[in-house]
Amino acid sequence: MHARTLNGRLLFALSRYGGLRCPSEHLGLRWGDIDWERNRMTVRSPKTEHHPGGASRVVPLFPELRRYLEECFDLAEPGTEHVITRFRDANANLRTRLLRIIDRAGLQPWPKLFHNLRSTRQTELEESFPSHVVCAWLGNSEPIARRHYLQVTDEHFDRAAEALQNPMQQAHATARKTTQRAITANAKTPENPGCAKPRISVQNNRVEDRGLEPLTFWLPARRSPN
Repeated sequence: MHARTLNGRLLFALSRYGGLRCPSEHLGLRWGDIDWERNRMTVRSPKTEHHPGGASRVVPLFPELRRYLEECFDLAEPGTEHVITRFRDANANLRTRLLRIIDRAGLQPWPKLFHNLRSTRQTELEESFPSHVVCAWLGNSEPIARRHYLQVTDEHFDRAAEALQNPMQQAHATARKTTQRAITANAKTPENPGCAKPRISVQNNRVEDRGLEPLTFWLPARRSPN
């Protein structure tokens, strides 16, 4: 593959998978900053160098990013210092170049082209790592990340719908099983379990005219005063 194409792919990958600020952090990256054995790279940041400890940070060589770095490293001329050798002209318009690439791919451009690549990476990483760790890797603070970088994605909605659907399915399944057990139990149970004597219907027994109350013989008979 042509070195120019590889440089363009790596430039995109550094934003998308490394979370680097484009173009300042891309153009400042040197091969000497890559620690292949420890899977790390040192990123210099002109934007934050005036903050204590903000001159540089260490970023993992994520598997999605490392493959693009290795492609360029294998084709780099001996003694090459910078990782990105093209687009170093001050007049280079990387946004225009990226728009051309997106158009050739048949895609629609998204707002804030390079910023949203970095934003997407921050959102992805925060799904797996603590926020303070991700912010240390990307070189921003947690308040800034919450305000300007973290996104609500379609995947979040899909996961929420799935999480809500599963308990409802389990509840319906439990209700069906309970109903089926009740039907089965009723079918197997005799009509009058534990009843030794048949029921006596009042309708089958003649009730005398005196009613249902027992006779009281101890009450003295009273005569009419007449």
